Amino acid sequence: MSRLALLCTFVLLTLVSFIGALSLGAISIDLLDVWQALLSYDSRHLEQKVIVELRLPRTILAFLAGCGLAMAGLILQTVTRNPLADPYLFGISSGASLGVVVLFTLTGVQAGLALSGAAFIGSLLAMTALIVITRTQMSNQVESLVLAGVALSFLFSACTSLLLYWSDPQAISAIVFWTLGSFSRADWQTLWLPALVVSLCIACMLLFRRTLNALLLGDENATTLGVHVTKLRLGMLLLSSLLTAVLVAICGGVGFVGLMVPHIVRFFISQASTAGLLATAFCGGLFMIWVDVIARSVLDNQELPVGVITAAVGSVFFLLLLVLRKRSSPSM
Repeated sequence: MSRLALLCTFVLLTLVSFIGALSLGAISIDLLDVWQALLSYDSRHLEQKVIVELRLPRTILAFLAGCGLAMAGLILQTVTRNPLADPYLFGISSGASLGVVVLFTLTGVQAGLALSGAAFIGSLLAMTALIVITRTQMSNQVESLVLAGVALSFLFSACTSLLLYWSDPQAISAIVFWTLGSFSRADWQTLWLPALVVSLCIACMLLFRRTLNALLLGDENATTLGVHVTKLRLGMLLLSSLLTAVLVAICGGVGFVGLMVPHIVRFFISQASTAGLLATAFCGGLFMIWVDVIARSVLDNQELPVGVITAAVGSVFFLLLLVLRKRSSPSM
């Protein structure tokens, strides 16, 4: 399949997914009404108001979150040459969540930029700790990265739980629901930040595609090809932390997307190409759109946390991935 045909296919799938997501939910809306609301919005009609003011920003946020988390996972898997890398498993998401909970419990601030800043500080703390820990384990870096990331994730989660224990009981339920992941906070005023950061991430990945591919050959080979490995790796880790922090601040904890989507795309197309990078972003966005539809449709008058669904699917995928890796490795 040519690049143009692949791009057209993903654009068509995205359009169909958006229309389907806008029509499905607590109340079902006809597809004709969806098109009418998008083409000629009239706030006097309740169904059109639900579509434009509630479901559309939520669906856009879900798509952006899926794109961003998939690209964050791809960045980590590339710069660490670790196929199990993921912002959730590496503790970056937990660090970002801790930063948001600290800000919320101490000040009560819920502004988007403030939460994103706190989440970025928390994610940087997690990434710095991970780098410091694994620098002493270079001979076994792949395994130590995963183990250190899981340990940091539990550590930050424990600190978050301790803060919640001492928090105002009236605020605990809201914080707990947020930490489980949800797109219910989506609105038109806050969409610009994740859209900007995700677009910046995709542009950087496309711009540095060749140098990132060189990292997959090993640090020595990449240096021979003229790549400044340390600067590139730190810059990409910083970009991944920023991307994860912004999405966590708005959506809460959504795990395993960065692990699953790059692996699934890798089965069908090489991610070393421009088409592969774009396919990863599109697949992540489409996946999260339908996860959100399930979250708000599977139960009557209730909404499942998005993070619960992705964790359930992702944990099974992670176990299957470990089994397949073990079977494909040569026996001793």
